Amino acid sequence: MSDEDVNNLLTNARRLHDDGDEKQKAAAAELLPTLEEVAAERKSVRLEAAQAKRAAARKPRKVAA
Repeated sequence: MSDEDVNNLLTNARRLHDDGDEKQKAAAAELLPTLEEVAAERKSVRLEAAQAKRAAARKPRKVAA
C-alpha cells in the first residue's frame, strides 16, 4: 500500500469519525490509532530519507589551511 493510500484512508477515517453515523464512527474509532501510527512511521521514514539525500548532495566544507 502506498503512502498516498494510507493518507487517503486516514483522511476518510477521520471524516467518518466526525460526520458518520454511529456504526461508521465506531469503525473509524477502531481504525484511527493504527492508521495514525502507520502514517507517522511512513512520514518519519520519508523525512529521514530526504535528510540523507540532502546530506549526500552537500559539498564538503573546505578546511582553512
